[in-house]
Amino acid sequence: MKLFGFIALATMLGTLLLIFAGPLFGGVLAFGLEVGCIFWGLYLLKDIHKAVLASSPKKDKVQRAYDQYVSERSEQLK
Repeated sequence: MKLFGFIALATMLGTLLLIFAGPLFGGVLAFGLEVGCIFWGLYLLKDIHKAVLASSPKKDKVQRAYDQYVSERSEQLK
């Protein structure tokens, strides 16, 4: 329901923008708004990625020792 409301609001604002500002200026302004929203979304996605990455579990001593053992063993077999 919120999405429908936002779509209707954006449609009304776009119509008013075309009426008052003209098609060229209105188109440039609309393009700027859309690109700005895309960049803002990418910035938020980067922040979310950092937060998820920080909360992910780190490797413990056992896992590090196992990884070291596997890498040493694979080097010895070569």
